[in-house]
Amino acid sequence: MGAITAEKLIYADLQRARGIGRVSTKQFGGRTHLASLYQDGCAKIRLPKTHSQSLEAVLINTAGGITGGDQIEWEASVEADGHLVLTTQACERSYRSTGQTARIQTTLEVGENAHLDWLPQETILFEASKLSRRLNIQLAEGATLTAIEAILLGREAMGEDARDAELSDNWRIYRCGRLIHAEATKLTGTAAERDANALLSGARAFASIVHITKTSEEADRIADRLRAIIAPHSRTAISANGERVVLRAAAPSGIELRRNIVPILANLTATGTLPRLWHL
Repeated sequence: MGAITAEKLIYADLQRARGIGRVSTKQFGGRTHLASLYQDGCAKIRLPKTHSQSLEAVLINTAGGITGGDQIEWEASVEADGHLVLTTQACERSYRSTGQTARIQTTLEVGENAHLDWLPQETILFEASKLSRRLNIQLAEGATLTAIEAILLGREAMGEDARDAELSDNWRIYRCGRLIHAEATKLTGTAAERDANALLSGARAFASIVHITKTSEEADRIADRLRAIIAPHSRTAISANGERVVLRAAAPSGIELRRNIVPILANLTATGTLPRLWHL
């Protein structure tokens, strides 16, 4: 065998994490039950016991984080009249990349008059990380939704702020095939994004929350209720447009961000509380 040169090592394919996790529900006896579960690679799903009528599923990336070239796909579907809560075991971590982009694709389907709580814990962007996420949600007639994505820029306790981290985050939400919400967040690692008053303005943590109701009147009532519980002086804003309630929040730290958004999320979930893992 010939000697392995440094040049060959540089261009050798590195081992990458791959994962696919799928879960679906069915209804009987007035409760939401598991219909099917599939997991492959680093994507695992666990179903903790709860006392509610809903089904809770915990998404786990056993790779311990994600880095350039890794790919994870999550899929979930909720049968008509059901209620599914999806959360994560811990914060996802996007680690330093050697050049490639890590990718997470999430596809969710919610049946007629069903409700889905998409409640992943925060994603931490490390220095020089590159992450691309896509969230696609299909809602049937009468279906409702609460969804959050939160970002922490570096590990505060380590004095990091991940100023060169890159993120592309795209949401698409449909009702009966009609696009009702679209948004895109992009960080390219420039100073203006982190410091400009119209952008992050020094914030090291931020979140987007979208709540889809059945009617615009209900959305207006929910938005008014949430405005009354927003913490004074917090960088949090709420708007209602049609059947959508949209909330944006930014904070100087992850702890402060949680303090601001947890009461809001608890008001929006179908159970009126957050999964136990959010409180550990």
